[in-house]
Amino acid sequence: QVQLVESGGGLVQPGGSLRLSCAASGRPFRNYVMGWFRQAPRKEREFVADISWSGGSTHYADSVKDRFTISRDNAKNTMYLQMNSLNPEDTATYCCAARSSYSAPYNDWGQGTQVTVSS
Repeated sequence: QVQLVESGGGLVQPGGSLRLSCAASGRPFRNYVMGWFRQAPRKEREFVADISWSGGSTHYADSVKDRFTISRDNAKNTMYLQMNSLNPEDTATYCCAARSSYSAPYNDWGQGTQVTVSS
């Protein structure tokens, strides 16, 4: 099991940027495929992006492609989500999650960090 703690959320104006962090502890961070998910009020949780063990492979939801960038630093046991050109539709609680492989379920989740995009 890996413990995950997100940070970096907040209130930002439309067009602004934020960088989220997901700090991991417990089992070796490099052993996990990592992902970001988000859930807006009255909506189902949705996939945002994921990244492979080494960081060499990434995938994005169409809604965030070309605006968000996922990355990881295995030496710091931390994953990041750089979010640019934010719009009100990006308002949600953002959670990070870990799984052992692309065929495994996400078993470990953080508590989430709130991102609010509003003028």
